[in-house]
Amino acid sequence: MVERVLMRVNGIVLNVMSRSPERSMYPPVVLVPGTGAPASDWDIIGEDLSRDRTVHALDPRGHGESEWPGTYSIDLMAEDLAGLLAQLAVQVDLIGHSLGGLVACRALASGASSVRRLVLEDVGLLHQRGSAPPARPEGDLDVDWGVVEQIRPEIDEPAAHWPETLRRVSPPTLAISGGLGSFLAREHVAELVALVERGSHQPIDAGHEIHASRPEEFLRTVRAFLDH
Repeated sequence: MVERVLMRVNGIVLNVMSRSPERSMYPPVVLVPGTGAPASDWDIIGEDLSRDRTVHALDPRGHGESEWPGTYSIDLMAEDLAGLLAQLAVQVDLIGHSLGGLVACRALASGASSVRRLVLEDVGLLHQRGSAPPARPEGDLDVDWGVVEQIRPEIDEPAAHWPETLRRVSPPTLAISGGLGSFLAREHVAELVALVERGSHQPIDAGHEIHASRPEEFLRTVRAFLDH
C-alpha cells in the first residue's frame, strides 16, 4: 500500500510516496528521481524493494505534488533532501537517478550523515558541455519548467566544487552506468567512482533510464549491493 506523506522541509512542502512491508529486514530506502520525473517514476522499483524494507520516493521541489516555489538549484534540492533525511531520523540507503544522484552527493558532502549506502544511477563527474537547454514540451508537465531553465546551466557549466564534493561522499557508493546507450560518458562515471571514498562501478547496457528500461537487472544489482 502506498501512503502519501507531506513533509515541510526547508520552507516548502515536499510530497513523499511511502511503502512499508509488514516486516522490515533492512534500513529504509529513499529514492530521488532525475530531472522532470515525479516520485511515481520509481513505482516498479519501489514496489519490489518494499517487499522487505520501507521505501520513500520523493517528489523534489518543482516536481509532481511537491511545492513549485519557482526557485531551483542543485544546492536547494540538496538542502531539501538533507532536511527530509533529518526528519526521518533513521539510517537509510539512498538511490538517486541523474540529477537526483547529484543532489544526493551534494547533500552528503554538506553534512547529511544518516546514509548507510548510496546508489547513483547514470551519474558522473560533471564536465563542461555547453549544450543548448531543451525546448519546453507542449501540454501539462509533471515539473515546473523553471527547474530545467535554472538547473540545466549548472550541469552544462559545472561549478569548480564538484571534484571536492565527490571526495566528501563517504558512504559505500555503487555507480550504475547505462552503457553505450546512454549519453553519459563511461569515463565520467569512472572519474566519479575514483573520487568518492568507497566507490564501485557496475555498467548495465540500458541507456540513461536504467531502472525503467531494465528494472529486473537494476533491482538485482541494487539488492546485491544493499542487502548486506
